[in-house]
Amino acid sequence: MCPLASIAAVNHCLLEVEVLEAPQVRYTQDNQTPVAEMAVQFDGLRPDDPPGQLKVVGWGNLAQDLQNRVQVGQRLMVEGRLRMNTVTRQDGVKEKRAEFTLSRLHPLGAGGASRPAQIPAAASAAPAGGRAPAPRAAAAAPAAPAAQPPTWNASPLVPDLPEGEDEIPF
Repeated sequence: MCPLASIAAVNHCLLEVEVLEAPQVRYTQDNQTPVAEMAVQFDGLRPDDPPGQLKVVGWGNLAQDLQNRVQVGQRLMVEGRLRMNTVTRQDGVKEKRAEFTLSRLHPLGAGGASRPAQIPAAASAAPAGGRAPAPRAAAAAPAAPAAQPPTWNASPLVPDLPEGEDEIPF
């Protein structure tokens, strides 16, 4: 097995983002596959970090989902692969830009995370007999507190070190 093949398999990202620009759909020339692109931003790792911006690209059915379901200002969880593209600016300078290729879209509801859009609700389906099972002692259980929005651990993966210090022992 090629070592590069195993490296490519670990590129999996999950980001909470805010939509900056409405998704724009275009179609490939060869087989007319829909491709949607949109600009998003996400919070920095630290409170004083500026938000990052990223282009999100969805292909096929995901492109249609983006066009039909996503609006400017909406908060989403996007799941997919991150890659770097080299582009030439109008002034001729080459620049690297990150691009996120979407594999799943998870809308965030008003009270926090909702169910992912592409995951089937198999747990809520009725059994073959047509009757759903009765809830178990639901009335006896105390009322659950209101759902809180999820909190994400935004601490940096690398600790802050004083200027000039290095953790690498060589």
